Amino acid sequence: MTLRSHTLAALAASVALAGCNLAPKYIRPVGAVPAALPQGGVYPTAPTDAPDVTKIGWRDFFVEDRLRQVIALGLDNNRDLRLAAANVLQARAQYRVQRADQLPSINANGQATYTNTAGQAANFGGVAGASASDISTYSANVGFSAFELDLFGRIRNLTKAAQERYFASEEAQRSTRITLIAEIASAWLTLASDQDQLRLSQETLKAFEQTLSLTRAQFRIGVASELESRQAETNYQSARNDIAVLTTRVAQDQNALNLLVGTTVEANLLPAGLGDGDAMVQALPGNLSSELLLRRPDVLEAEHQLIAQNANIGAARAAFFPSISLTATLGTISPALSGLFGSGTGTYNVAPAISLPLFDAGRNRGNLRAAEAAQKGAVATYEKTIQTAFREVADALAQRGTIDEQVSAQAARAEAARVAARLSQARYTAGIDSFLVSLDAQRTSYAAQQQLVTTRLNRGTNLVELYRSLGGGL
Repeated sequence: MTLRSHTLAALAASVALAGCNLAPKYIRPVGAVPAALPQGGVYPTAPTDAPDVTKIGWRDFFVEDRLRQVIALGLDNNRDLRLAAANVLQARAQYRVQRADQLPSINANGQATYTNTAGQAANFGGVAGASASDISTYSANVGFSAFELDLFGRIRNLTKAAQERYFASEEAQRSTRITLIAEIASAWLTLASDQDQLRLSQETLKAFEQTLSLTRAQFRIGVASELESRQAETNYQSARNDIAVLTTRVAQDQNALNLLVGTTVEANLLPAGLGDGDAMVQALPGNLSSELLLRRPDVLEAEHQLIAQNANIGAARAAFFPSISLTATLGTISPALSGLFGSGTGTYNVAPAISLPLFDAGRNRGNLRAAEAAQKGAVATYEKTIQTAFREVADALAQRGTIDEQVSAQAARAEAARVAARLSQARYTAGIDSFLVSLDAQRTSYAAQQQLVTTRLNRGTNLVELYRSLGGGL
C-alpha cells in the first residue's frame, strides 16, 4: 500500500468518527426572569404607534446635532473601545490558531549526509586492508508529524470553545460601544444641567445682592435690625458658594466628557443648557417581551461564554479515551544529488501511534470536574446577566412612567415659588410682612428652581438609560 493509500485511509477513519462528540448538548437556560416586562401601575402604557426603540440607531435616537457629533468623535477616539477592538482581534487570532490543529501541518525538508568510512575505521582500531572512502546521501521529504486523529472530539471542542470566546469578545465590543454612547450622552446632559444650575445661581446672586444692599442701608439708618442684614448676607454668601462649586463642577464635567470622547471636545460642540429636553427621541416602547433581553450584547456575551464552557467539558471527557496520532512522510533518497529525483529513489514512512491513559493520579478527573464547575458558574453568570438586564429595563420603565409628572409638578412648584417670592418681597417693602418671610420665600424659590433643573436632567438621563438597557438599537 502506498503512502497516499495509508494517509487516505487514516483520514477517512477520522472523518467517519467525526460525529463522536462527548460535550453535553447545549440547552439555553430558561426561567431566570418573567416572560414579560412589568406592565400597569407605575409602568407606562405606550401608544400603539410608538416606535421600537430597540431598532432605532443612535444617530436617529439622538437628534441634537452637537451631541451626535460628540458621540461620533468618541466612537473614533475612545481608548476603551479601541481596547475592546484589540481584544476581538486577539480572540479571532487565537481561534484561528486552535482551528489549525484540526488539519495536519505539512512540512518539506531536505538533508545531505557526508560520511568518511576510513576515519571511522581508524577510530575503532582500524581494519587490515581498509581503504578510505566518502559516502554521501541526499534526501528530500514532505509530510506531517504527530497529527492527532480527533476521534473523540477533543480538538473540535477546543476549537468550538475558542470560537465561542471569539464571538463573546465581539459581543463585548458591542456592549462597550453601547455603554460608551450612553455615557457620552449622559455626560453631555450633565454638563448642560450644571450650566443651567450655574446660570441660575448667578441670577439668584444678583437678586440676593440687591436684598443685601437694601437691608444694609436700612440697618445703617436704623430701619432694619442687624439680624435682618445678617440673614440677607447668609443667602448671598450661600449663592456665592454655589457659584464656586458649580464653576468647578462644570470644569470637571468637561474633563469627564473629554475622557470619554478620547480627545478635547471643541467649545462649539458643548451644550449651553438643557433647553427643552429635546436632544433625543421621546419614544416609549410598548408591549415588550423579556425575550428582547436575549439580544442584548452583554447577555449574548455571557451565553457564548457558557457555550464555550460546555465545549470544554467535551474536551475534558475526551482525555479519558485513547489518543491516536499519525506521522507520515513521502520522499526520495539518493547517493548522488543529480539522481535525487530519479526513478527508484522514492521512499515513504507511515508511523501511527496510540496513547491510552492508564494512571494519571486523578489529573483527567480533576480537569473534568473543573470544567463542569466552570460550566455551572457560566450558567449562573448567564442567568444573573439576564436578571440584571431585566431590572435595568424595569427600573428605567418605572421612572419613565412618572418622570413627566415629576417635571410638570416641579415646574409648577418653581413658578409658584417664584411668584410667592415676588409677592413676599412686595409685602415686606410695604411693611405688611416681616423680612424673615421674604427671605424664606427667596430661599424656597431658589431651591425649587434648582430641583426643576435636576428633574429635567433625570428625564434626559432616563431616556438614555432606557435606550441603553434595551440594547442601544443593536
